[in-house]
This record gives sequence, structure tokens and C-alpha cells, in this order.
Amino acid sequence: MAKWGSADFRQLKRMQKKMEKLAQVDFEKFCEQAAKELAARLLSKVIRRTPVDDGVLRRGWTAATNADAQNSGKTNVTAYAESLSIRKTGNVYEVEIINPVNYASYVEFGHRTANHAGWVNGRFMLTISEQELEAQAPKILENKLTKFLGGVFGGD
Repeated sequence: MAKWGSADFRQLKRMQKKMEKLAQVDFEKFCEQAAKELAARLLSKVIRRTPVDDGVLRRGWTAATNADAQNSGKTNVTAYAESLSIRKTGNVYEVEIINPVNYASYVEFGHRTANHAGWVNGRFMLTISEQELEAQAPKILENKLTKFLGGVFGGD
């Protein structure tokens, strides 16, 4: 008769416990937190890139209305990003970032001069910030996911 040897199943048991722990994790919450972190990073970039005149346009990025932007003081970008609502459509998480200041789109994309004789080039503060973040997002999300999974699979 053949002898098959012995097996140590302790590692398999530990792996089973880790997989059970992973099954209990709220991936929805993780994805929402990741979306809010990316939103905060985008806001930080766009606010730095927004020209300062009287500060209204900069404050507009974290204001709900044009009036709020006119009257509000400095806002904590991270706290504001945490307050944003996340919309999930299929496998996509969406965060809407707007600037309600009336002239924001003119500064972003450009406009004609007051006498209609010339053109003022746009600053593209949101467009450029989105492009930068889009290039950085995979690495940011990879690091966040590695940390998240390390909490699940790390240690015994």
C-alpha cells in the first residue's frame, strides 16, 4: 500500500479565516471613501490653480451657491469633500464638483473682452487639474487598496 505522507492544514485554516474576514468587508464604503479622497485631491489642485481676484472664484469650489461663495470664509477642502454625495451608476462612482460662481465658466474656457474686440484665454483650472488627477489616480488607488487589503490579510 502507498504512503501519501502528512499535511499541515494550519495555513489553509488561517487563509480561510482571512477570506471570511474579507467577505465581511464593506467594499461599497471603501469605494466611496476612495472617491471622496480623489475629490478632495481634485479640489485642492483646482483651488491652487484658480486665479485670485477677490477670492470669490476660489471659494466657489467649496460653496453650494453663488451667494455662499460671495460670503463664505476659508473652507476645509477635506471636510467639504467628505460632505459630497457619491452617486453609483453600474460600477462607476461619481462625485460632482461644480463652481456656482456666475463667471466661473468664462474664466475656465475664455471669453470675449468687454468691447467685443478681443478674446481672453481661458485658465482651464479644472480641466488641467482633472487631467493631472487622472494620471495620478491609478497609483493613488493602488496604494489605498494595498493598505486596505493589508488590514484584511495582514497579521494573524
